[in-house]
Amino acid sequence: MGHATDLPTSMRALVIDRTGDPDELRLAEVPMAIAVSDELIVRVIAAGINPIDAKTRAGKGASAAIAAYPTILGNDFSGVVVRAPYESFPLQPGDEVYGMARVPRTPGTYAEYVPVSSMSVARKPARLSHIEAAAVPLAALTAWGMVVDVAAAAPGQRMLIHAGSGGVGHFAVQFAKAFGAHVIATGSARSLEFLRELGADEVVDYTNQRFDEVLSGLDSVIDLVGNVHDQTGSRSLAVLRPGGLLVNAPTGSWPTMMAEAAAAGIRATGYKVAADARTLELITQLIDEGAVRVHVDRVFDLAEGPEAHRLLEQGHTRGKIVLRVSPDR
Repeated sequence: MGHATDLPTSMRALVIDRTGDPDELRLAEVPMAIAVSDELIVRVIAAGINPIDAKTRAGKGASAAIAAYPTILGNDFSGVVVRAPYESFPLQPGDEVYGMARVPRTPGTYAEYVPVSSMSVARKPARLSHIEAAAVPLAALTAWGMVVDVAAAAPGQRMLIHAGSGGVGHFAVQFAKAFGAHVIATGSARSLEFLRELGADEVVDYTNQRFDEVLSGLDSVIDLVGNVHDQTGSRSLAVLRPGGLLVNAPTGSWPTMMAEAAAAGIRATGYKVAADARTLELITQLIDEGAVRVHVDRVFDLAEGPEAHRLLEQGHTRGKIVLRVSPDR
């Protein structure tokens, strides 16, 4: 089995001992990550923070699957391979990689090392730093799945993307544009110019304009809000053409979606992201070609995890929040 050096027996990690508010996150020394089967061990340099991390920490999200405490959260990582599953595996110690863990099935990325399936890790984009790369996997794979795989963005399609300046949203706008769709994005006044820079053809300031009063006959809606704010999900059904498609991602954000969509003659589906290295490689190519950019709003040290979660939960992040876990050496 390929490995760079003998690994330590313990590692620093941000853990929770129970679900609750952001202050449940604490630094701890925990046993070293162990790889099984096809897994690599990656030294984590940076870890992205996502809404699912905060939901799980709070007792929702994926928290029902937490088998034992203390537990390590965090899905996104960028770092360096320190152990490969076997000698001829394409990624070997020293290679810079990024990807997604499957928390809480496996330990998370808020730690100095993470075990990760060979199917969920890809070479890091050459033009990105580890901080930037850690902001990509979960959000970009979610955006790709919703925009490209499910909604099939293409020339001639009119697509509305809610929360277009957020973590998933800022990738969704760029992917939809890259595949030729006519992109309409909602955001606050401070985000409108950012949305235009990302490629949005039209922008709607939801703070002073109701999108359902100015839009109609759309082919698809990428719903990154649901009904947790101002009935955004329900109102989205009215702007779609008959037989149009609504794709919703935030877990638990709109329990009555399927019934409401059926009553309105609209197709609707939820979406769950897959940690798929093959798709991540396609995203890497777009990034390295300069067709897609990554926006990091704030960077926190690992010990500042509670503060990072509090900022995320305020809901006004542009792009992504990232934790700096280890030195980039």
